Amino acid sequence: MVLEENCIDYVDGDITCRGLLVHEPSPGSQPGVVLFPDARGLGDTAKGYARRLADCGFVVLIADLYGQGMFTADIPRAHELMTVLRSDVERWRQRGRAALEALAGQPAVDATRLAAIGYCFGGTTALELGRSGAELAAIVTFHGGLASPRPQDAANIKARVLVCHGGADPVVPPAQVTEFASHMTRAAVDWTLEVYAGALHSFTHTELAGAGVPGHAYDAHADERSWRAMTELLGDVFGR
Repeated sequence: MVLEENCIDYVDGDITCRGLLVHEPSPGSQPGVVLFPDARGLGDTAKGYARRLADCGFVVLIADLYGQGMFTADIPRAHELMTVLRSDVERWRQRGRAALEALAGQPAVDATRLAAIGYCFGGTTALELGRSGAELAAIVTFHGGLASPRPQDAANIKARVLVCHGGADPVVPPAQVTEFASHMTRAAVDWTLEVYAGALHSFTHTELAGAGVPGHAYDAHADERSWRAMTELLGDVFGR
């Protein structure tokens, strides 16, 4: 079946955001997934993930992290944009919530069945959305940062949480993983951590194959295993 792709404009305060909605045409409503891209923003990599999820029967909104559907291939610029957004945790969480509300308002979406996933900075954003108390059934993060400005807010998480982590990731070191596990456990969150031996940061990003970026590399085995873990979780929480 041919997927429908439509730009969706929504607002977060005085910021106009432009996400991309991807789904199969269907007469009924389907579970919705808000997808937070990596720090570069809404680009081809995120679109590829969204199409793959839509093929599984989900309505996917790729969130706009920075406004105007921004994407930058310049890594220092992406890091700058990311740093500004996460410098204010309330603004950061609200940016995620605005995307979730935009998704929930789509006619094709069953607003009682929502999930959030994210890649790298997007994975961290999905967790912060959960820490805000958002009504989510599942949160999945792929090679995302696990530290939080207010880790005690894990007590607000209502979703089942799946963390897909590279065992050799130097960007998210073992101490950060241990601290995250401690906060999740104390908050009685239903969480799962999958660690893929030898996988570096950004292990799902195929464009990194052979790129030689220190600490970052594509890992086909970790990519496939993490995708399968996510689809199993979504199938479980949505009864599919």
